[in-house]
Amino acid sequence: MSGFPYIFRKIREQSGLTQQQLADKLGISRSAVGMYEKGEREPNFETLELIADTFNVDMNYLLGKKPTTEIIPDSYYLNEDTKKIAQEIYENKELSLLFDAARTAKPEDLETVHTMLTALKRKEKGDEY
Repeated sequence: MSGFPYIFRKIREQSGLTQQQLADKLGISRSAVGMYEKGEREPNFETLELIADTFNVDMNYLLGKKPTTEIIPDSYYLNEDTKKIAQEIYENKELSLLFDAARTAKPEDLETVHTMLTALKRKEKGDEY
């Protein structure tokens, strides 16, 4: 990964994070962060993707394949609820599958699924139909 150690360290320092703070954010050890910065270890694809998402940079920039990156502003989402929903979909594979399926579904099929989910929620609460 040419350029990655330098870029990784640079964006960590620019963000004002210590190695430990970044490790905590990424869910990895502080020593892994240090090894990434020294070029002694390379992150797997999932960790690389998480790093890119954490710093709002694209992976080609992070890997040193592009000299600049387009930073996605924090105000990218219309509101905080939309941001939370997008994060839940990203983190939950089942929600991702449902979302992907819903994007191409017919409106009447979406209505059927909505009715079914509403009925299941009522059943869980013990409500009568």
